[in-house]
Amino acid sequence: MIMHDLLAITLKDLINPEFYINNGGLWVLLFIVFAETGLMVGFFLPGDSLLFVAGIYSEKLVASLPTGGTGLAFVDLMILFIMVSVCGIIGNTVGYWVGYKSGPFLFHRKDNFLFKKRYLYQAKEFYELHGGQAIVFARFLPIIRTFAPIIAGIVAMDRRKFTVYNIVGCLAWVFLMLSAGHYLWRLLLVKFNFDLKQHLEVLVIGIVVITTFPVIYKIFFGKKRQYQGGDPYRQDPPKNE
Repeated sequence: MIMHDLLAITLKDLINPEFYINNGGLWVLLFIVFAETGLMVGFFLPGDSLLFVAGIYSEKLVASLPTGGTGLAFVDLMILFIMVSVCGIIGNTVGYWVGYKSGPFLFHRKDNFLFKKRYLYQAKEFYELHGGQAIVFARFLPIIRTFAPIIAGIVAMDRRKFTVYNIVGCLAWVFLMLSAGHYLWRLLLVKFNFDLKQHLEVLVIGIVVITTFPVIYKIFFGKKRQYQGGDPYRQDPPKNE
């Protein structure tokens, strides 16, 4: 029976945020937020649209807790905000740790057809110049947010700096996505009698287009720069005085 249910899940279900909320609820939502950055396989998960839709269903999600909901829309939204933020921060931290542990191996690995060490040097210099901004803004970019903390760990970005921007970026991302879903749904329903729940497919497509456009633009139209860098794990011998 379980196997039959798994086979019945389609690709359309996997990219539909409402599917996760209706079938998995709060705990699946929290796991997905963690997995998107804590597990490299999470890049295909619908992070932005899932949080937006979670904002619409915030009271329902919080009501599934053992203590139940508070009955106050704003308080339930803040409870969800805190829980999701904690999972997102932990996920990024795990991603950084995985990258940091694999960094020495990659920096001492020889180049081959698939692996070029110069890309690590480029990433290292980029994170030295723009690391904080990269961690914050990566939260709002699908796929990029999955690998940003891992690459930050690989190039040994300063841990304190990473932690600060990890927290700032995660809080901003979760707050904006949840609040947008929660209040936009209420506004359209009250002012125009338009229920976003009935048009989630179009809404999800819109969110995906908006959040992925900067990435696509950068790939095809962004200027290419050449970076030079060094091995952050190499211990240079002391100079003779």
